Amino acid sequence: MKNLIISISLLIPVLLVVSCKETTNLTGNPIPRIALVKIEPTEVKQFTDSLKITISYEDGDGDLGFVNADINSLEVQDERLAKPDFYYVPPMAPVDSKIRIKGQLVMKLRNVFLLGSGNMETTSFTIKLKDRAGNISNPIKTPEITITR
Repeated sequence: MKNLIISISLLIPVLLVVSCKETTNLTGNPIPRIALVKIEPTEVKQFTDSLKITISYEDGDGDLGFVNADINSLEVQDERLAKPDFYYVPPMAPVDSKIRIKGQLVMKLRNVFLLGSGNMETTSFTIKLKDRAGNISNPIKTPEITITR
C-alpha cells in the first residue's frame, strides 16, 4: 500500500507536466497591415528611370496574394491621377494555411512620366493591399518624388 501511494504521488506531477500543453495562437488580426520601408530614387527621369518602393506587410491569417494572376490586389494611386493602378501579388503563404505572416514586398514602377508640359513635377503614391477575404489594409502614403524631363 505504501508503494502504491509513493507511485501515485510520483505519477501525479508527471501527468500534470504531460497534460499541460502550451497552446499558441497561430493566427492574428485578419486585416493586413502595411508600412513604407523605403522609396528610391526620390528623383526620376521620365520614361527612363524606375521607381522602387519597398513596403512591409503583416497579416494574421496569411491570405495575402492570389493564385490567379488575373486578380490584382495591390493598389497604387498616383496623387496626380483620378484612378489607381492595380498589380498582381502571388500568394505569400500556402493557400489553405491559416498562419500569421510578415515580410517585405518590393514593387518597381517603370516609366513614371510627367502629365503636364513642364520640365518637372512632384507626386506621391498611396498604397493599399487587399487579401483574399476582401480585407483592405491601412493606406500608406509615400514621400514626394520628383519627375523630370
